[in-house]
Amino acid sequence: MPKLTINGREVEVPAGTNLIEAARALGVEVPHYCYHPGLSIAGQCRLCMVDIEKTPRPTIACNTLAADGMVVLTETERVKETRRSIMEFHLINHPLDCPVCDQAGECWLQIYYMRHGLYDPRMTDEKVHKPKAVPLGPHVILDAERCILCSRCVRFCDEVTGTGELGIFHRGDQSEIGLFPGQELANKYSANVVDICPVGALTERDFRFAVRVWYLDVTKSVCPGCARGCNVEVHVNRRRPHHNEGRRVARLKPRFNADVNKWWICDAGRYGFKAVDDKTRLREPFRREAGTVTDASWDEAIAAVAGALERYAPDEVGVLASPRMANEDLFALRRVLERRGIRRVAFRVPPAVDGDQDEILIRADKNPNARGAELLGLDGDAAALLAAARARQVKCLWIFDHDLLASAWPEALVLGALGAVETLVWVGANANATSERAHWVLPAAAWVEREGTYTNFEGRVQRLRQAVEPLGQALPEWEILGRVLEALGAGARPPRAERWFRELAAATPAFAGLSYQAIGDGGQMVRA
Repeated sequence: MPKLTINGREVEVPAGTNLIEAARALGVEVPHYCYHPGLSIAGQCRLCMVDIEKTPRPTIACNTLAADGMVVLTETERVKETRRSIMEFHLINHPLDCPVCDQAGECWLQIYYMRHGLYDPRMTDEKVHKPKAVPLGPHVILDAERCILCSRCVRFCDEVTGTGELGIFHRGDQSEIGLFPGQELANKYSANVVDICPVGALTERDFRFAVRVWYLDVTKSVCPGCARGCNVEVHVNRRRPHHNEGRRVARLKPRFNADVNKWWICDAGRYGFKAVDDKTRLREPFRREAGTVTDASWDEAIAAVAGALERYAPDEVGVLASPRMANEDLFALRRVLERRGIRRVAFRVPPAVDGDQDEILIRADKNPNARGAELLGLDGDAAALLAAARARQVKCLWIFDHDLLASAWPEALVLGALGAVETLVWVGANANATSERAHWVLPAAAWVEREGTYTNFEGRVQRLRQAVEPLGQALPEWEILGRVLEALGAGARPPRAERWFRELAAATPAFAGLSYQAIGDGGQMVRA
């Protein structure tokens, strides 16, 4: 491992580390545009210049590997003047449209100009004009005037997705990013080019003019779109709630995790948050009798559910848990089942359409916590449970989140089961065709409205964090189930998700030794 000196401080780095990453190990930032750790080296923005002892001129740090005994200086007067000149070059034809640019506030042209530019402009000629607001695909829009030709987007499509839709066309100051003839930027990871664009050239069509980024609050979380469990940031619009039709969640951004999703996230996961603020959200408990819907208090709803569990024999109660529930919810459910001796439980419902899968991130299982449900012992025979309901052996059916009428099961069989039970209880965040047939409907908090954990397909336990308050009277499932336990005489319930997880880890060998602190931001593997 080479040992070198950067700004008077020694650092030892793995062989093959470039000077940008070597400096980062010391907390020293070398400014750059074209370099990205997940892409090949282009070396074309020239902003990452540093001085190396015994080298006659500044050298680009991105394409220079650390060597033993190397002495690097990142803040000499020559380096600073070089950066100012390069910033001036990048801004020669850049339009002054920061006030209307969605990238304003997180633009590295703005940031680096204030840190390393601050030159006296000398450009007096008319700037070169290029196409503006050009749709490249369903999610991305191009403003070619703002582009500094770093080529990150081109390399992403060539090297990560392998789809190669983008290229750099023309020459000199007429060069611009564009699509190859007959192509559209519509691969399953297309919006990642917006994340890696260091300026405002590529922006999201969904986020365009929605809200200024400095009004957004950021929360670390996990994407619930499939069993991968990609790490994300939830960007929430609390300060300007009237913008974008009152949508609280403004966007999702990928969060780096070397063991899960690296720097990327698929488009399906990125835009899968719309249900959080959808008109189908359930806000308060209600009951349905003879086709009449009546609002109910939580006390009434909990008493009704607990009463049904006590009224029917354990074999007359069936429970369809959901692989979209968090570990804490599933453990609370297990406690309820154990309290009443209920054994008819399952969580797998076959989807109407098989999920797609690829070799990058996307998993065929579109549920975030199927592995957690397996480890907690809730993997029963769902088809047999439904058959028992049709045969009137199950008289109380408790369903979490599923829309059975949108599954692969024949509609007639589902309707036969739902119509045969005496008490149908449904718990979830959004109304669907199954909840429309339930006798009791209990509103659950959405994934961004609660704390908890998911276990991905590899067995990595990762944390959800609350980004917004639940809508209306919605509650996390662990809270709903805890209240049912109390009503069944089990004593006081844990008051927080973390307490539920502590009990889970103590009672379940696979989770032994885990805690919210140990899980942290990157997750922890369960025991084999």
